[in-house]
Amino acid sequence: MSATLIDGKARAAALRAEVAIGVAAFVAAHGRAPGLTVVLVGDDAASAVYVGAKGKACREVGIISGEHRLPADAAQADLLALVAQLNADDAVDGILVQLPLPRHIDADKVIAAIDAAKDVDGFTPINAGKLAIGQPALVPCTPSGCMRLIRDALGDISGAQALVIGRSSIVGKPMAALLTAASATVTIAHSRTRDLAGHVARADIVVAAVGVPGMVKGEWIKPGACVIDVGINRIALADGKTRLVGDVDFDGALARAGWITPVPGGVGPMTIACLLANTLEAARARATT
Repeated sequence: MSATLIDGKARAAALRAEVAIGVAAFVAAHGRAPGLTVVLVGDDAASAVYVGAKGKACREVGIISGEHRLPADAAQADLLALVAQLNADDAVDGILVQLPLPRHIDADKVIAAIDAAKDVDGFTPINAGKLAIGQPALVPCTPSGCMRLIRDALGDISGAQALVIGRSSIVGKPMAALLTAASATVTIAHSRTRDLAGHVARADIVVAAVGVPGMVKGEWIKPGACVIDVGINRIALADGKTRLVGDVDFDGALARAGWITPVPGGVGPMTIACLLANTLEAARARATT
């Protein structure tokens, strides 16, 4: 037995094509394109690359991409003032403050200052709270992408045993909320979970999001399970080179799982595609209020 690879690149391309059609319809109906503005504080190289990729993806689907860059020593008050300015700008449908922020800035306070209607990352307390109690909300992009991949693979997951490994507010907690809303029976595991192997062995769906290379061993996987690997870890090789690996022992899991996402090429491409979908959703909602 060998698992079916879940092609995140292909699924993301299909979602981007759907968004492009939706954006064109929005422009025809409202005379303007949806707008997404990204705020980057400091000069973190990885963040800069990610912001550039977001801008390129926006342009490809017809979303207007804006960008504000502040120096690493920018005052928190200046960042909050910029967020307030973007909240009041009718041309901006989505606001994304790129994380991580410099240590002297309270990220929670900045995120809470974003208008929930423009919170395309789904991180504000309002959107997080709505998701937790089952109300419509803008959902964090990575869990949203994972959910799309799970549904594509399994269809109806009502009653399935789902295990989320990781309890962050960015992936783990919203992922558990989405699975619960889909009527799965959900367990959240983490670094202090006892008998993690036993929990994995009982799960029909495993979502690994802990940032530890190979933490989930292949022999733990229940035969036929759907494995979604959110981890992106760069490890050093004997020849001095590096490569990206996930939180799951991919080769071992491949022999037991029914479906599995590769790293790279699995969950990663879905994150930006879901950001585009969230921006269009935010624009549509704002246009009807």
